[in-house]
Amino acid sequence: MEFIFLYIKHHLSFLWRFIEWCNGVIFSLFYRGKMENTIDEVFEDFAIEHVTYKRLNSSNIVALFDLISGQNSADLDYFHPHAFDLNSIGKQLKKPAFLMMGAFSGNKLVGYFFLRFFLNKKCFVGRIIDSEYRGKGIGLIMNKIMYETSWRMGFHCLSTISLNNTLVMKAHSRNPTMVILKKLQNDYLLVEFLKDKNVSKTNI
Repeated sequence: MEFIFLYIKHHLSFLWRFIEWCNGVIFSLFYRGKMENTIDEVFEDFAIEHVTYKRLNSSNIVALFDLISGQNSADLDYFHPHAFDLNSIGKQLKKPAFLMMGAFSGNKLVGYFFLRFFLNKKCFVGRIIDSEYRGKGIGLIMNKIMYETSWRMGFHCLSTISLNNTLVMKAHSRNPTMVILKKLQNDYLLVEFLKDKNVSKTNI
């Protein structure tokens, strides 16, 4: 099923937009309230000094555009959850089943992460950090916020990772919550992040 959704997203954009619209309408009816309460709780639980984690809104559109535009093109080869022009970012913010969050150092947006919810109780996650702010533990807190929000809402927390993305593969090799569910086409893996840290990993 995940492969079908990925194929539609990347090859049948008109159908993907319709699926997202339907998913968003129904998600709002059944899960929007729970998501609002859960994300507020998680932000409080993982609050730290020096970096602020919060939801993005329309006032952050330019900041997100600048963050993405300021990264090396190679950093974006495997990170394309949506288009990054100003108009597309504004439209993405309005999608009820797509939760956009940011990490701020002072007033500067230094990281972007998201949750994409689906009605089958699966949630896909992703993140990117400004190159100057990597290695400072920001991504670790991002992960905790994404995972905990998904788990507390009763969703499976998933991601697709390219085997060719050496930096992400190296980082996730140390992630005790990750298990590999299956191999997808084009050297991608479908992985799940599990709350039970004692689960054994599948070999690639």
